[in-house]
Amino acid sequence: MIAHLKGPVAAVAPDGAVIEVGGVGLLVQCTPGTLAGLRVGEQARVATSLVVREDSLTLYGFASDDERNTFELLQTATGVGPRLAQAMLAVLSPDTLRRAVAAEDLTTLTSVPGIGRKGAQRIVLELAGRLGGPADEGATTVPAVAAGGAQAWREQVRAGLISLGWQSREADHAISLVEPELTDGAGDSSAEISASVALKAALRVLGRS
Repeated sequence: MIAHLKGPVAAVAPDGAVIEVGGVGLLVQCTPGTLAGLRVGEQARVATSLVVREDSLTLYGFASDDERNTFELLQTATGVGPRLAQAMLAVLSPDTLRRAVAAEDLTTLTSVPGIGRKGAQRIVLELAGRLGGPADEGATTVPAVAAGGAQAWREQVRAGLISLGWQSREADHAISLVEPELTDGAGDSSAEISASVALKAALRVLGRS
């Protein structure tokens, strides 16, 4: 198993990044929240999980070991594959998932595109007691996108929404609705915006429509 990658970031795309390790560029599929903490040319450590299929080898990357471990545990539930597990972590943090499962909070679980009420019930039943308890409130959070990358968060959120099954026009509309809220209505393009926070806000808007 490839537990993590450490090296310079060679490229960042809407749904993944290339980390250079020993002269080899490895493509890692990441959530928008993880991508928000990566900068081309800077050193990065990304926790990883390798998913092996008959016709592919896919490396999934995460901002922390906790996210990676949660990703792997989620897949032990019936009907949860790597794509859905990644979608869950794009919308909910590991601690939020732990609280939702422990409290049998189906509303929170069904906020993830692709999870219906029956699927949420199955996740609660099969993962209860296996995800552990929430970490301390001071746990590490995903850093915000720097002011110079104000456009980047929009691209990351748009790509995240499309990868979760929304149409491009729906993604663009949701982003336009949440941007004033994220910038306190001031329209300040220099405000730091976390891609993961923006994604969750956009999903709430789409869930109401």
